[in-house]
Amino acid sequence: MGCWKKEKMNTWTFPTLIICLYGFFYMMKPSEPFLTPYLTGPDKNLTIDEVTNQIFPVWTYSYLALLFPVFLITDYVRYKPVLLLQGISFIITWLLLLFAQGLVAMQVVEFFYGMVTATEVAYYAYIYSVVSTDRYQRVTSYCRSITLVAATVAAVLGQLLVSLADISYFHLHAITLASVSLAFVCSFFLPMPQQSMFFHSKDGSGTLPGPDKAAATLGSDRPSGCPEDTSSAPADRGPAPGPQAGIAEPQHHVLRVLVQLCKDLRDCYSSRKLLYWSLWWALATAGFNQVLNYIQVLWDFRAPSHSSAVYNGAVEAIATFLSSVTSFTVQYMKINWDLFGELALGIFSAVDAGSLFLMHFTTNIWACYTSYLIFKACYMLLITIATFQIAVSLSMERYALMFGFNNFGALVIQTILTVVVVDSGGLGLDIVTQFLIYGSYFAVIAGVFLIRSICMIVSSKCKRKIARSCKEHPNLAAHESKEQILTGYTTWL
Repeated sequence: MGCWKKEKMNTWTFPTLIICLYGFFYMMKPSEPFLTPYLTGPDKNLTIDEVTNQIFPVWTYSYLALLFPVFLITDYVRYKPVLLLQGISFIITWLLLLFAQGLVAMQVVEFFYGMVTATEVAYYAYIYSVVSTDRYQRVTSYCRSITLVAATVAAVLGQLLVSLADISYFHLHAITLASVSLAFVCSFFLPMPQQSMFFHSKDGSGTLPGPDKAAATLGSDRPSGCPEDTSSAPADRGPAPGPQAGIAEPQHHVLRVLVQLCKDLRDCYSSRKLLYWSLWWALATAGFNQVLNYIQVLWDFRAPSHSSAVYNGAVEAIATFLSSVTSFTVQYMKINWDLFGELALGIFSAVDAGSLFLMHFTTNIWACYTSYLIFKACYMLLITIATFQIAVSLSMERYALMFGFNNFGALVIQTILTVVVVDSGGLGLDIVTQFLIYGSYFAVIAGVFLIRSICMIVSSKCKRKIARSCKEHPNLAAHESKEQILTGYTTWL
């Protein structure tokens, strides 16, 4: 009877519902598209240069400093405490935005917002620890969909309130504070997971399975108090560690998990395909986040908010919708991604570069808006393809590890861009020149992957030509040495 009650409490629907409510409220931020006009307006009275070169860079630095330790701590404390920490950081961020004044106070705001973004990993990781593997696709769809819906609704609501109701930016931030406070309240109702991917895995070994062992290692929705059929445990797991050893040497367990993480990371990147897709992921995500961080500054420069109508919310709503459409269409693309995937990376990265160059050269705000829509839609299309190409070859644990490390690499690159291009201690370039740099950055990415994809396609055609020649002339092929075939192939290339 007690087992039945626990099973009812631990059903997958309740935590999924709560985490979706949490995701909706924490993404329901109608003030976010209007942050730069708020900071440079009469409420905070900061200059564009202060916002660009002294305030916004703090977010990048704090995000970088916090991401790796938060990634490990999130798994160690089993997600829920980190979601609570994220809720607290949200509330502090918007309280400071509403009531604090001055340059230093806004830098503190950016630090706490760096904490918010660093703890986002707990949102998706939590749900995988409380549902069974056969429901991963379903709950992932729910969680991602609800955040896209919330972001779109927030942007539309913010635009309507500003354009039609003449609501001040201060009151928009007050609405956002109420929303993130509701998200914080929701996090209290989340059940505490009994396991995590790495430090509290089901088998207690702290190792990461290969793709063929993913189903055995990932969690199930069996209540923790119910008896398990131990006879069905996989033989290759080995004996479970004794409880006394786990208590006597917890530091050894942590060290063992960290060493295993490093080994699995090395194994993941030993695949050339995963290496190049991850390289694009890190490079493009760094540029994408940099553009997102400063796009409002460019818009405010092209059409100052104190003298022009601001349509940031409408643009963000359309961008989110287009991004979801492009991501959705990936499942219907019947393409040999192993052969043509990098060609797609090169082509659409070139489109991104062209969009950024247009933002630099044009003085028309509507051209800037349109370029941004194209830029974001192309990136979301490619990141969806890259996510699929990486995830299809890996277990959930290894995918989570590569996801975290790729994002960490992207953040390192973004930090370098910020220090060199944006920060007042570096070049401290004006916002228009910055977008010239970002356009050139994506042009280099496009060039690298276009050249590599062309080489891959030529190599594939050449191999097929040799194979066809051997099939058509088997007697000739039998007398030809392997060295001659390779020499001819190299000469053809």
